[in-house]
Amino acid sequence: MTMRTQRLHLHQLVLSLFLFAAAFSPAVAAADDASAPAADDSDTDFIRSSCNTTLYPDVCFTSLSRYANAVQQNPGQLARVAIGVSLSKARRVASYVSNLTHDADYGASGSRAALALHDCFTNLGDAVDEIRGSLKQMRQIGAAGEGAGSFLFQMSNVQTWMSAALTDEETCTDGFQDVAECPVKADVCDRVTKVKKFTSNALALVNSYASKGMP
Repeated sequence: MTMRTQRLHLHQLVLSLFLFAAAFSPAVAAADDASAPAADDSDTDFIRSSCNTTLYPDVCFTSLSRYANAVQQNPGQLARVAIGVSLSKARRVASYVSNLTHDADYGASGSRAALALHDCFTNLGDAVDEIRGSLKQMRQIGAAGEGAGSFLFQMSNVQTWMSAALTDEETCTDGFQDVAECPVKADVCDRVTKVKKFTSNALALVNSYASKGMP
C-alpha cells in the first residue's frame, strides 16, 4: 500500500466518522426550535427579498423559506440557517464522493478521473470543516458582553471560511477539466456544482449581515 493510499484511507476514516456523528445532529438547530412563533407573510417576504441579493435566488428561497418561522425577519438568523443548509448539502456530497473513492484505482497507473476524484474528496473534506467552523462562529456572535469590534472580527472569520469553502468546492470541479467525459465526471461535477450554489448563497447572506455592522 502506497503512502498516498494510506493517507487517503486515513482521511476517509476521519471524514466518515465525522459524517456519521453529524447524521444524528440537526443541521440547523435554530430551525428546529418548536417554540418559535409561526411565520407570517412578512417573514416569507423577508426571506424572498434577502434571497434576491444572491446569485441563485430561486435555490435560496426554495431551501430557506421552510425556516421562515425560525428566521422571522432576523438577518443574522437567516445567515446562520443558510450556512447550516450549506453544511448539510456539503456533508452529503462529501459522503457520496467518499464512497466513490473506495472503487477508484489509486495505483501508479491510476486514471486521471481517479486522481481528480481523490483531490475532489480532499477539497470537499476541507470545505465541510470550513463551513462547520463558520456555523460555530455564527452561533457565538452576539454573546453577552461583546461589542461591535468583536462582531466585525467574528464576521470576518465567517466570511473568510465560507469563501475558502466555496474555493475548495470550485477546486474540486476544476480538477476534472482535463478528464475525458465519463459518468463519474458528469455525476460528481453536477452534484458539487449544486452544492456550490448553496455555499455561494450562504456567503452572500453572510456578507449582507456583516455589512449591517451589528449583531
